[in-house]
Amino acid sequence: MENIRKQHKLIDLFCELVSIPSPSLKEEKVAQKILAIFKENNIYATTDEYGNIKAKVNATDSSKKPLLLSAHMDVVGDDSPVNLKLNGNIIETDKTRTLGADDKAGVAASVMLAIEIAQNKDLKHGGLEIIFTRDEEQTMSGIHHVKMDEIEAEHILVLDADRLGQVQIAGASYTKLVVNVKSLKGGHSGIDIDDNTKVNAAKLIAELVNDIPQGVYKKDEFGVVTSLNLGVIIGGGIETAVDNIKASDMKSNQYLDYIVDKAITNVINTKAGATYSIRSSNREFEKNLVSDIKEIVEKFNKKYEGLAIATMETTEHLPPFEKSDDTTLVKMAEEAGKNLGYDVEISTFHAGAETHIYANNKNKFGVQLKPVLVGLADIYNMHSSDEAIDYKSYLKGYSLLKEFFKVFNK
Repeated sequence: MENIRKQHKLIDLFCELVSIPSPSLKEEKVAQKILAIFKENNIYATTDEYGNIKAKVNATDSSKKPLLLSAHMDVVGDDSPVNLKLNGNIIETDKTRTLGADDKAGVAASVMLAIEIAQNKDLKHGGLEIIFTRDEEQTMSGIHHVKMDEIEAEHILVLDADRLGQVQIAGASYTKLVVNVKSLKGGHSGIDIDDNTKVNAAKLIAELVNDIPQGVYKKDEFGVVTSLNLGVIIGGGIETAVDNIKASDMKSNQYLDYIVDKAITNVINTKAGATYSIRSSNREFEKNLVSDIKEIVEKFNKKYEGLAIATMETTEHLPPFEKSDDTTLVKMAEEAGKNLGYDVEISTFHAGAETHIYANNKNKFGVQLKPVLVGLADIYNMHSSDEAIDYKSYLKGYSLLKEFFKVFNK
């Protein structure tokens, strides 16, 4: 390991940063180290009121545009020591905790590029802005505290994908959908079973769920654009069983079997519900999906008018990162890859990232921010004690980042 670190400044910096534990909202130590490195290299850097880091290398050519690099400082894990090991091309831990390549790989590459650019006085460029956020892994509170109207750049590379050469141009939203059914009359499962005015809400929610689509709703050439996934169906006499769980030392993987076994069966149920996640990288498609579900609910309510009523509610937790009509970053990424002799992978991802927040904001000049999610290395088993990074792919990824900056400023 020491030999590899001596050979490559980037790998040494990466190892230095991942060796500093930085769980979400406990990033102070790694932030202090990053600020110290910037100061040693005469690069302007500061923290905002939330503890995010902002750094900047001033332009040497005012006719060119600045570029923003973004990564997050927090990792999945705790404060326990990070013991590094080298296994062939793989940097990993001793399997006692996460490595933190997600996203120290993006952080270290950004710091290294800033240092090289600042030291190269002959390089003509439009400037480099850097933002390192806190708490990406839990609630994304860091990126929500970034003052977007202070950003000068229009184009952003969010260095947080997990495969070398990935350039991801759209990502899915997360909207929570809740559907509830309430029967107007309940009763005894034996005495009232023949009363047609008393319908079972648990049965009715099953009917609704059967009619509501599940899985892929829309796809394009890059993959899934819009989807709907059922998270939970709940209904019936479960209250007593749930109360007993609270008072027991039962393991979580036993909850479902216990509730099914102990639920009350002698009641015609009056309440039931289902919860879904909607993901979409296209607002119009998501709107159409919600409209389709609304029609299903309305049809249900007509069928059971006077007997039961269904309601639905959607709550957006993460806006979509929609594909931009501006292909600047894609073309430059492809050119940078070609210059280095390999193809970049243009794709979308059906999940959330900080790209989503950038894409829905404007910079200090009122221009819509245009991010892409970029992979600088092959990172495996993220968020687990088996997390690892292929350091040779990381070196290639850093070369791609440097070439990208060169193409961006040509």
